[in-house]
This record gives sequence, structure tokens and C-alpha cells, in this order.
Amino acid sequence: MSVPADMLEHMPHISQYDRRRLAKLLDQQHDIISRAQALDCDLTARAVGYRTRPDGPWRVVLPGVYAIGTGRLTRQQRAVAAFLYAGKAIAITGVTAVRWHGLRAGTEAFVDVLVPQRHRRSDAGFVRLRRTSALPGIDLRDGVVSYAPLERAVADAARILTDMREIRDVVATGVQAGKVSIWQLLSELDRGAQQGSARLRACLAEVSDGVRSVAEADLRSIIRQFRLPPPVYNPALFAGGQFLASPDAWWPDYGVVAEVDSRAWHLSPADWEQTMARGDRMTAEGILVLRFPPAELRKSQAVVAKRIKATLAASRGPLQHIVTRPAT
Repeated sequence: MSVPADMLEHMPHISQYDRRRLAKLLDQQHDIISRAQALDCDLTARAVGYRTRPDGPWRVVLPGVYAIGTGRLTRQQRAVAAFLYAGKAIAITGVTAVRWHGLRAGTEAFVDVLVPQRHRRSDAGFVRLRRTSALPGIDLRDGVVSYAPLERAVADAARILTDMREIRDVVATGVQAGKVSIWQLLSELDRGAQQGSARLRACLAEVSDGVRSVAEADLRSIIRQFRLPPPVYNPALFAGGQFLASPDAWWPDYGVVAEVDSRAWHLSPADWEQTMARGDRMTAEGILVLRFPPAELRKSQAVVAKRIKATLAASRGPLQHIVTRPAT
């Protein structure tokens, strides 16, 4: 069967290229490849252009970066594409890196890539380039992609995010899970960019004072906003020399406790049952226990403040047999 002459004009000449190397790259990079890599596999510019035509097998996802096939890019593909597009990429950081480390994080609309300070390439598509002279100290790799250490990723995510609740969430989640320490975040804060650091500093101050979740931070905000007596956050309470509980907020002069009451902050049903049991133990010792669901802390601040104020006013004063040890 003969091929019409006009079709021959538009078809690329069959060329010899490194098929094995191309296949290996695509396998390692989750079907993502850069133009430079394709040319390095001895594909011609014309052959690349033919593959990336509107109905071709490759599609352009970023300038000079292609995906094989159609469909929405996976998180891994977005990371590879961003890393390849950046050119002189150092590491992926921010929300994408936090998620790669296995923690909950905020909105992942962009992939943030650390690049050298004088790097001239601009942001494109879903990629934001973060110029830095403070290089991460550990090289964590997933195939061709490098990721920032968790403390750097959390600090950068907190600088980038604008919603204080999301910032509290990513910081508190990392600290609560025991995967990152406050001192590590403070170190990253001191040696990193100052832009966006005010919200991170405020968040670290909350965590340093013992606040362990977003909802607990909301409780603290209500206490400050309505000028209620300041409690001790996350102390250890003892009765008769025996550990009693570590409530979210404790007013020792009043014998009153406030707890964030939600399964969302517990890792398992057993944790939830333990929380209920400690509440019963505190009540048995004469402590007045207030419980607030996170939704009420967000939507009914005045009601929460009124309940706390009324309970403090109705309290029987300090309970002499309760020993308080502040959170460390």
C-alpha cells in the first residue's frame, strides 16, 4: 500500500535513537520527560515536535516538559515535572514536600521548588520557584526528585500559606506526630527567608506554649479575645501523687478545665476512650470540665467565652490537692 505524498511531507523521518535509555527515563520519571532529556536520547527536534503535536502521544505540561498519555497528573508526576522544569533545582519544598514526608498539609495547588538565588527561570503553570541561599542540609531523593528535609518543608509551607488555620495545622501536625521538633523549626526560621515569617513565629509561639492542635489554638484565641483569665495549656495534673490528666487548658485558681472534644484529634478509638476516661477522673477529683467541639470554637466564640466565664465564676476556687506541672 502506498502512502500519499502529502502525508510523507508531514511525517518525521525514521531516526535512530536510544530507545532503551528513553524507556528507562520514562519508567524512572513516571512517564515525564524534559525536552533536553529527549534530545539527549538522540531524538531529533522534529521527532519531539511530532510526538507533542495536538493529537500526539506526548503532551506539554510545562514549558519544555512532557507527559506520556492523557489524564490528570498524579502527585508524583507533578513533582517530577516541576523538578525538571526548574532546571537547576535543589529540592522540592513546602506543602508538596510535607505530604511526601507523610503528613497532612494545606492546599496543594502549586509545587514549590528551591533553586539558587541567581537562577533566572520564572514560575510557570503549577510551579513556583523559591530562590534561596540557605541550602537544605540533607539530600532526600525519590527517583530523580530531591525533597527538602521535613523541618525545612514545614517552615517553607508555613511561609507560603496565608490561612493561619492551615499554618497551625501543618506545624501542629508535625510536632504532635513527633516527626519534627520546635527547635528544628526555630532554627529553620532563623536561617531562612524573613518574608512570611511573622505567621510562622506566631504559630511556633503557640506550639511552644503547649497548644497541640488547630482547635486548641482557636480556644486560645477566644480566651485572649474575650480577656478571660489565662489558663495553663497542656499541663500535667496530679492527685495524691498519681498522674491524673493533661488537659488542653487548666485554670488552677478555679479548678476548671477546658477540653477540645473531637475524634479528629485522636489517632484511634482507644485514644478517644482514654480521653473520656481522663475526663471522668478529673470530675471525680472535683474539677469542672468543659468540652467544646472544634466547630463551636470556630463559629460560636462568644458562646464559648460565656460558658467559660460562667464556669469560672461558679467554681469553688483552687483545689489544693491538685498539683500542676506546666508543659515542657
